[in-house]
Amino acid sequence: MLGDGLTGVRAAEQRIRAVFADAGCTGWLHARRCTDAGAEISVDGRDRVVTASVYKLLLFVAFCRHVDAGRIDATERLTILPSDCTPGPTGIAALHDSVTMSLRDLATSMMTVSDNAAADVLLGQVGLGPVAALIDELGLAETRVVGGTADQHRSLVRDTDTHSTAAAFAALADNDDAWSVSAYDPSYTSASTPEEMTRFLRALWSGAVLSPEQTEFVKSVMRKQVWAHRIAAAFPHSTVRVAGKTGTIGVIRNEVAVVEFPGEYPVAVAVFTRAARADPNLPVVDAAIAEAARIAVTELRRPLSEE
Repeated sequence: MLGDGLTGVRAAEQRIRAVFADAGCTGWLHARRCTDAGAEISVDGRDRVVTASVYKLLLFVAFCRHVDAGRIDATERLTILPSDCTPGPTGIAALHDSVTMSLRDLATSMMTVSDNAAADVLLGQVGLGPVAALIDELGLAETRVVGGTADQHRSLVRDTDTHSTAAAFAALADNDDAWSVSAYDPSYTSASTPEEMTRFLRALWSGAVLSPEQTEFVKSVMRKQVWAHRIAAAFPHSTVRVAGKTGTIGVIRNEVAVVEFPGEYPVAVAVFTRAARADPNLPVVDAAIAEAARIAVTELRRPLSEE
């Protein structure tokens, strides 16, 4: 289904705003084809937003650049004790016994199941400096990564005046309390804009950021993300590939992705939301992310022969 130029773009943006309003959330979106030409869909897409675990994509690419430069051996193995790790519902922290994994498998776990423990181990290997250098080199002026998941959890405990990560998240989930925590404020936590994230994805997909080998590694890992309740839910077709990374903390629910239809230009889409309610599960907001992405991607779809 193809849009009809500027009129179609504006209509799509209005429909996306209505989707966010109906879901009871504030939403920000940007979408573009992974080419140098063509229209964009933007719903406050240049506003600064909280990335939550979307920051892991930037860390992942910085890791792959280290591999390209020979500064890291992707097959190096580390032994990790789950009890020493950053808490999280998935990945290493959910295990009971020590595990030995290669760095590239840690990176894969970080991306496919949003493994917090793996992310912090990998950040310890790469460091924040190379992540910042990647951001600067690509001219992402509104994007920054200020720390890993462990740093974010410490700030939540402090801001909620609790004594553990579990207690902090329980406090955030209470709709009777209106928490104003640094994790919800892009001025104090890792942040970006939807437009900068689709620009980043476009550069990544074009092969301008990594070697061909590492570019393909990033794409293949992102296509294996297990969370199918947001952008992937909009495209339940066996021939469509969605390569994404989610991000969630409290009222924040996000995903950035590249949607690939066969014979068409890939479309990069970034959706960030902040819900009015603090419930840990808000399927209506997840569905809104899917629908907003579907509207945007549908408007931007073009056959490869058109450009």
